[in-house]
Amino acid sequence: MEAPPGTPRVEYRIEDLAHHSGATVRTIRAYQDRGLLPRPERRGRSNVYGDAHLARLRQIADLLDRGYTLASIKELLEAWDAGRGLGGVLGLVAEVDGPWTDEKADRITRAELEAAFGGTPDDAAVADAAVADAVALGVLEPLPDTDDEFLVPSPQELAVAAELHAAGVPLSAISGHLRELRGQVEHIAARFLEFTNEHVFARYLGNHPPSEADAAEAASLIRRLRPLAQKSVDAELARAMRLFATRNLRRHLAAEEPPRQPAELQYVALPASTMDAVQALVGQENVAAFITAAAERELHARTLDALTASGGDSGIVAQKPPST
Repeated sequence: MEAPPGTPRVEYRIEDLAHHSGATVRTIRAYQDRGLLPRPERRGRSNVYGDAHLARLRQIADLLDRGYTLASIKELLEAWDAGRGLGGVLGLVAEVDGPWTDEKADRITRAELEAAFGGTPDDAAVADAAVADAVALGVLEPLPDTDDEFLVPSPQELAVAAELHAAGVPLSAISGHLRELRGQVEHIAARFLEFTNEHVFARYLGNHPPSEADAAEAASLIRRLRPLAQKSVDAELARAMRLFATRNLRRHLAAEEPPRQPAELQYVALPASTMDAVQALVGQENVAAFITAAAERELHARTLDALTASGGDSGIVAQKPPST
């Protein structure tokens, strides 16, 4: 953007340009060598930079933050310098880089974290480790100039963790589950992106950089298709949870007999003469089976005798046969 007429022109030495842009002197020179930054104006033995150089450096930094490579940035800037315009492209960048959820970030203090997760002063070391793990996962983000307050990018995600912990799930298990879940969801996101790139966006993003019209059309499509990924995942997750939860509940409620434990072996000392007699009768290999069968037959016999005796004392009188 050109300065209004009559505005004094601002000039920078390379050190001043580095200070105002946040880049290093070495980086500025590297950008010049790669054609990303126009050469400065030569004044005697000094190089002089202007506001256009500062604006270009800030533009490069913004595109780098959005994930563009230097090669891609060079193509975009060359298109800009050729007069093709970057309004549509930068609009596409902003659409992709913008929030993909309506959820708003929030803040939380350490005291609120302890209250939400049931912490006590005695658990200070455990709490510190849990906070460090949450920061590493991006569930919490430290805020500058304070150790007692954090940014919460997804309050819903933190609320789920608090509910699981209240239900008895250890914090370490919650962190491990989130890591596993994140890897699986990132795979789903990558596949959805490949799918839409192949069937939708290839026609608009085939040129590098895309034309103004193609970039604007692609940005419009992203606004329309953005909710589809989450809706698809929500629907499939609901279907899978119902399927597996129902199957799991049926398995737990099924009326199954408890597994029968094998009979415990006990050893009984028998006279040698008895063992010799049994061995002579049935052979060495059948001694154990014979003794077991004989003991069981004796038990059955005594059971029958006991039932017979109790039946005789029950007061039931057998019917007398009719006389002839």
